[in-house]
Amino acid sequence: MEVTKNSFPDAFSTLSPERKLALLETMVRIRTFETRVEELFLNKKIPGFVHLYIGEEAIATGVMANLRKDDWITSTHRGHGHAIAKGAKTDKMMAELFGKKTGYCKGKGGSMHIADFSVGMLGANGVVGGGFNIAVGAALSAQIKKTDQVAVCFFGDGASNRGTFHEAINLAAIWKLPVLFVNENNQYASTTPVNYGLSAQHVADRAKGYGIEGYTVDGNNIAETYNAAAYLIQRAREGKGPALLECLTYRVKGHYVGDPERYRTREEVQKMVNERDPIHAYKSWLLDAGITNQAGIAKFYDLAEQELRAAIEFAESSPLPEPEDALNDLFSFSPNEFPEVVR
Repeated sequence: MEVTKNSFPDAFSTLSPERKLALLETMVRIRTFETRVEELFLNKKIPGFVHLYIGEEAIATGVMANLRKDDWITSTHRGHGHAIAKGAKTDKMMAELFGKKTGYCKGKGGSMHIADFSVGMLGANGVVGGGFNIAVGAALSAQIKKTDQVAVCFFGDGASNRGTFHEAINLAAIWKLPVLFVNENNQYASTTPVNYGLSAQHVADRAKGYGIEGYTVDGNNIAETYNAAAYLIQRAREGKGPALLECLTYRVKGHYVGDPERYRTREEVQKMVNERDPIHAYKSWLLDAGITNQAGIAKFYDLAEQELRAAIEFAESSPLPEPEDALNDLFSFSPNEFPEVVR
């Protein structure tokens, strides 16, 4: 799939060298987290399933760099990168993956349900397409309260075929809600290639049916992603309604850790790793621009490793939830206060 030509204002070029380096730092933190999570899962330290964001880091980083802390996002089953870029704490994330009581959901949600309302992260979601209407609801609340907050809904190419996609965009378009729908088109919906599961050439083409703006950008290019997000988020903040942003990327790892990946070849994956890795491309750009050097880049990796070692130690030393905690946080009253009809 080819990227359409867009002419967004070049907001990226106005960033200070420090801000540009901060984008790399976020991408490295996400990659390091995901790499360690894969290792831990394969060593049976993490229960359940994990879906890795490796290769897609430029999207979460580029979009989130244009959001404020009080803006909202909704995520997917592949949500670790979104959570980190929005400001979630990696120690509490890791504890949640370990199923520990100190995790974001007290060990009850695992990898696919991390949420941190304090930074506007309204939750990853194990339901494909489950974030659309939550994001629209958040945007509606901003419109009702007359704030200038924005909601961003991240979703995959497969989720664009779900009914929630269409009903959410339709309502957002009718009411001109401040929401940006960000499609992370990583070429595969689980095991289904996008050129089989998508009727249009681009997910962004579907914006025409709802009378909103739709754009396709190179999601592995941090500058291009940043510029598109800057324009569309500001547009939503000014009350000009929703938009659909399709970011073309590639899912380097399997749909889940342990996926046999019979639907694609190792040669295809390796080619994409060699030619389209967003972190490698951005590091090369920063070096060529003279913004940093190899030692400066190495420092980001060292800091990320230190952060992850502390996060893993926190997770490993944290207690497991008690069996009697299973029904806590599910109701507005405690299990011991159940009304007679519930008992």
